[in-house]
Amino acid sequence: MNPQSNRLFVLDTNVLMHDPTALFRFKEHDVFLPMIVLEELDNHKKGPSEVARNARQTSRFLDELMSHASVEDISAGLVLNPLLANGASREGEDDTPPGRLFFQTETLVNHLPETLPGNQPDNDILGTCLALKEQYPTVRVTLVSKDINLRIKAAIVGLHAEDYYNDQVLEDVNLLFRGYQELDAAFWTEHAENMESWREDDHTCYRLSGADIGEWTPGEFLYHDDGERRFEAIVKRVEDGSAVLQTVTDHRSDMHTVWGIRARNREQNFALNLLMDPEIDFVSLLGQAGTGKTLLTLAAGLEQTLEKKIYREIIMTRVTVPVAEDIGYLPGTEEEKMAPWMGALMDNLEVLTHNEQPGDWARAATNDLLSQRIKIRSVNFMRGRTFLNRFIIIDEAQNLTSKQLKTLITRAGPGTKVVCLGNVAQIDTPYLTETTSGLTYVVDRFRKWPHSGHVTLLRGERSRLADHASDVL
Repeated sequence: MNPQSNRLFVLDTNVLMHDPTALFRFKEHDVFLPMIVLEELDNHKKGPSEVARNARQTSRFLDELMSHASVEDISAGLVLNPLLANGASREGEDDTPPGRLFFQTETLVNHLPETLPGNQPDNDILGTCLALKEQYPTVRVTLVSKDINLRIKAAIVGLHAEDYYNDQVLEDVNLLFRGYQELDAAFWTEHAENMESWREDDHTCYRLSGADIGEWTPGEFLYHDDGERRFEAIVKRVEDGSAVLQTVTDHRSDMHTVWGIRARNREQNFALNLLMDPEIDFVSLLGQAGTGKTLLTLAAGLEQTLEKKIYREIIMTRVTVPVAEDIGYLPGTEEEKMAPWMGALMDNLEVLTHNEQPGDWARAATNDLLSQRIKIRSVNFMRGRTFLNRFIIIDEAQNLTSKQLKTLITRAGPGTKVVCLGNVAQIDTPYLTETTSGLTYVVDRFRKWPHSGHVTLLRGERSRLADHASDVL
């Protein structure tokens, strides 16, 4: 073994089980895999889980790298060709020579402290890193692990350790696109000279130009409220330094209710404009509990499915990650198994289908109609399906990885709208954080697509008790 670069990254098993393409993410630097990592990959390769799939994919990548390699090539290090992994090619860095992959081919003598005895996998990896650090003093050895405790132990024994950051969408979740911005008081004065305006489908449209306009994105909302005049519009197009704005429909008014629901604040009004626009194919709504994400989405889905007949049915799904201890297997069909996970759906349906007319017959007729038009599906059985003219709701999307969300969103056929709901502050999936969640990923990647929109809901509207609990607990 002869490292070619001045940095050597030792990968923990959980990094590869989290992202198999991590092998190709270290640019020109070298990667080292201890033998215990291969053993752990082999132990986790069986089963239908995402972890098992990633373990098998990692093994396939390693098999491709070694397909034409001799013993001498393995000892000298295998060239990490990023083209082997879809999406792992390094944009703009094709001229940089890739690093090499080294395996542990011999026993490395290490001097673990007496406080770390035994043959635990984590301690074996630490011992390997210490031996590499001693054997190659001019090379900076870095342990990469998603395990916080292992990184703490590495720091205690004097090893440099890092988390795996490559799948991190943003450095800080507070930098995530909100979907709207406020115009300053002097905006109209500065842009009035070259402004054009016209009427189109009961909306007023404006064409504006200027240096600051190039930063806007299609589907972004702009607003200004000085107490006397309220202006709310959506960016329809941005081209050649100019932008076309269109005033939004005011769903706070009784004249523009959606399935009997009125928007209670500005952000909810923006959300309903996106949900009710047939030109918008993808909508993402973020917000804490009680901001109205599910209620608004269901109201828009029912309005466009039962009244306007735009969609054939509503399909709702969510990842089945429990908050506390798992209660085990659930009996029944797919919909019956998913029913306990869909409490939010049922609670909101009770609000939306509240029948003013008394009688069990009217209530039963309403429930029967909804059961035919609202389908509950499991994420586990979505691969390979295609949905035509459906209104798809993906609830609790913050618990999905970017690959899982890609699988779900690509199920959409012609005439289908996909809505992702979630709160990145409530993630229950191991190894996912606010900055690596699939929901954060799709919000960032869909930002500039003209047929998508995003709104971050800020104000809770559930009850004064729920709002106070969110603030103080």
